[in-house]
Amino acid sequence: MSIGAILCTALVHSYICTSPIRWPRYLAMIDFCTCIEWLTESDMRTSAAYLGIILTVLPAITPVGAQGTYGIRHVNVLPMSSAEILNNQTVLVDGGRITAIGPEGSIRIPDGAEVIDGLERYLMPGLAEMHAHVPGTSDQQYLEDVLFLFLANGITTARGMLGQPAHLRLRGQLASHELLGPRLVTSGPSLNGRSVSSAAQATQMVNAQARAGYDFVKMHPGLSREEYDAAMTAGEEAGIRLAGHVSTAVGLSHALHSGQATIDHLDGYMAYLVGDELADDDTGIFGSGLTNRVERGRIAKAAAATKAAEVWVVPTQSFVEHLMLPIPGLADRPEMRYMPTQVVDRWRRSKERLLSSPEYSAASAEAFVRIRLELIKALHAAGAGILLGSDAPQVFNVPGFSIHAELASYLEAGLTPFEVLSTGTVSPARFFSASDQFGAVEVGLAADLILSEDNPLEGLDTLRRPAGVMVRGVWLDRDALDRGLAEIAARQSAGATD
Repeated sequence: MSIGAILCTALVHSYICTSPIRWPRYLAMIDFCTCIEWLTESDMRTSAAYLGIILTVLPAITPVGAQGTYGIRHVNVLPMSSAEILNNQTVLVDGGRITAIGPEGSIRIPDGAEVIDGLERYLMPGLAEMHAHVPGTSDQQYLEDVLFLFLANGITTARGMLGQPAHLRLRGQLASHELLGPRLVTSGPSLNGRSVSSAAQATQMVNAQARAGYDFVKMHPGLSREEYDAAMTAGEEAGIRLAGHVSTAVGLSHALHSGQATIDHLDGYMAYLVGDELADDDTGIFGSGLTNRVERGRIAKAAAATKAAEVWVVPTQSFVEHLMLPIPGLADRPEMRYMPTQVVDRWRRSKERLLSSPEYSAASAEAFVRIRLELIKALHAAGAGILLGSDAPQVFNVPGFSIHAELASYLEAGLTPFEVLSTGTVSPARFFSASDQFGAVEVGLAADLILSEDNPLEGLDTLRRPAGVMVRGVWLDRDALDRGLAEIAARQSAGATD
C-alpha cells in the first residue's frame, strides 16, 4: 500500500471517527482508498488521486454540524438571565461553550472560525422538554428521527420520563455527539402498581436504578402509601430523586410533604381541589371526573403548598388539551407527516373512542382544561417552580412541535412571554442545579442556542421555525433543519405505502 493510500486512509478514518455524527455508511471508504490505488500506475499519481478524493469527497460527507469554533455576528441576544435584549452583539463559541459576548466590533473572531451572520435576528438559549418519551433502540432510525425533531424545534435538553437500560448508553452517545440530539436526562423503568408489590421491592428497585446510573426514578400510579414511602426513603439514602405521578393512595399533600422532585401532569391536584385526596381511582384522566366538584378557593392553597414544599410541576397542558378537547383537524396538522402513519392512526382511534364514549362531555372537558390553566397561573403567582414539558410523543403531540402548544398554553394561563420562556431555559437549569452549565446565553455556559427571525418576547410563534439551532456547539442552520425534516417526512411517506 502506497504512502498516499496510507495517508488518505488515515485522514478519512480520523474524520469519520471524530465526527459528531455517526457515519456507518462511509466506513467502506477506508478500503476504498486501496481500490483506487489499484487503478493507478505510480505512487505519485496515487497520492495525487487520493488528494483529489479528499478534496472532493470529504465536503460531500461533512455532517450537518460539527463542534468547532463559531463567531455569531450582528445578533440581538436574549440572555434569559434577564429580559434585557442586548442589541448587535458578537457571540463566540468554542468547544461547545460560549467563550465571549460583546457589542459588534469589540470582539475579534479567531482565524479559522466559522462566521454566522445573525442578520439582526435574535439569539436565546435552547429549550428543555422536561417530559419527553425517548424511544428505545430497537428501531434506531425512528429514535434518531425523534431526536432530530426535538432539535429542529429548538429543544436541546430532554428529560426522558420512561427510561430503559439502552438509554444509559444513549445518554453518553448524545453527550459525545456520537449521535445528534439533545442532552438526555433519563429515568429508569417506572415504579407502578404492576412493577412493585411490596415496600421491600420498591426499595430494591430504587437502589438498583441508583447503582445503574439513572438520573432519577419515574413513578407511575398504583403505589401504596407504604411502597411510596419506602421508595422515597431509599431515594434519599441513595442520592437519587423520584418524580412523576401521584398515586391515589399517596395524595398530593403527602407527595409535597415527602419532597417529590416533580409532579407531572398536575397529577393529584384535582383531588386536592375537591378536598378528597384519597378518593377512589375512578376519577377520570388526571382527575377530570372531579371537575364539577372543584372548590376554586382551594387553588391558591394548592399553589402555596407547592411553593412551600419547593416541589416543581411539569403541567403537560398541551397533552391534556390534545387528548380531551374536541379540536378539529389534529390528525391533519402538518407535523403529523413526521410520525409513522400507524402511530397517527392509533392516536386518531384513541381520540375517537374518547369523544364517542357516553361519559364524555365537551363542556366538562373544557371546564377541566380551564381549571388547570387557573392552577398554572396560581402556581406561578405563588412562586412555585414550573417546568416546560409536553409529554411527547403522545396523542397528537409530535416531538418538538408540541412544545410550541405547551408554550402557548402558559401564555394563555397569564404568564408573560419572558416568564413562559423561563420555564424551558433558566428554570430547568435551576432544577438540575446546572445554572453554570446551560439555560442562558452567558460566557462559560453550554452553547445550546436558538436563532429566531424575530424577538420571542414579542411573539413566541417565531420559535416554531428557528433560523438555526446550536446544541453544545453543533450548528444546524435552517437549510440543515429543513433537509433533516424532509428526509424524515420522506421516510414516513414511504413507510405508509409499504
